[in-house]
Amino acid sequence: MNFHTRKWIKPEDLNPNGSLFGGSLLRWIDEEAAIYAVIQLGNSRVVTKYMSAINFVSSARQGDIIELGITATHFGTTSLTLHCVVRNKITQKNILTIDEIVFVNMDEEGRPTPHGKTHITYLRDRTFEEADRAT
Repeated sequence: MNFHTRKWIKPEDLNPNGSLFGGSLLRWIDEEAAIYAVIQLGNSRVVTKYMSAINFVSSARQGDIIELGITATHFGTTSLTLHCVVRNKITQKNILTIDEIVFVNMDEEGRPTPHGKTHITYLRDRTFEEADRAT
């Protein structure tokens, strides 16, 4: 699993208990997962369809640096399933896990459309034309 996005927990990210507000974290996860899906599928028209149980394992406090890890676990015909882990960058302690986040590949009219992908690819490994379409 690659951890690309890091967030520094600031006062505006906190709930009344002084810990990271879950809604802020879920917004960051959905955005990071959508970017990952767009890059993997080479299409900016993806939508979040499903998130499995969200397991808050521990908390983050002001000043903590957290990192979001996303990896693809399944390529369907029109969908992509991801796994997410959020952890404290310094202590490496898990903060949250989500086993499944499902995105659906959409066409210009907003209908699910096959994406033709079967496995994780990295920008550096794609052909020039594929890499150009993904950006």
